[in-house]
Amino acid sequence: MRIITGSARGCRLKTPKGQATRPTSDRIKESLFNILGSKVYGRKVLDIFAGTGNLGLEALSRGAASACFVDQATAALIRENAVHTRLQDRATVHGGDVFAQLARFEQGGASFNLIFCDPPYHKGLFERALTFFDESAVLAHDGILVVEHGADENTMPELAKLSCVLNRRYGHTTQLSFFQRKAYLEEEDI
Repeated sequence: MRIITGSARGCRLKTPKGQATRPTSDRIKESLFNILGSKVYGRKVLDIFAGTGNLGLEALSRGAASACFVDQATAALIRENAVHTRLQDRATVHGGDVFAQLARFEQGGASFNLIFCDPPYHKGLFERALTFFDESAVLAHDGILVVEHGADENTMPELAKLSCVLNRRYGHTTQLSFFQRKAYLEEEDI
């Protein structure tokens, strides 16, 4: 696993040893960032269930303003990867429970305009995260939420404020779903 382009292009990321992890492949990551295009530049990024920090570090390498990483098991590894890619000055890493940290962000008034959510598949975590972001201002009004989930995980929770604007399937294992606020989409159409 490596940073594909930008200031840290070609840097290899360390991965957790002995854990059953499923990092986003370079092919899927490249497709994701091709879809986002210039919408990464200058963004305040949140990468939850961050694993190695792969997605947030790629965003930083491509010009995101800052990235905040949250992962219960791999916070030290993310810090190490941020230093290795020389992106640590714009990276903040939090360990502990993802949903507890999201609640702290909400209480503190933090918001992000690009959020990556890549939880373990088949545990109900992406649905729980979608419900949280639907009801919270942690996803900024003009924000983009990208959720990576299993190819067979197609049941979405009822969402009042978010709309799925794009869904892409990658083989038999993975799909990416892109969400934005309905109110923002209506403003853009005017």
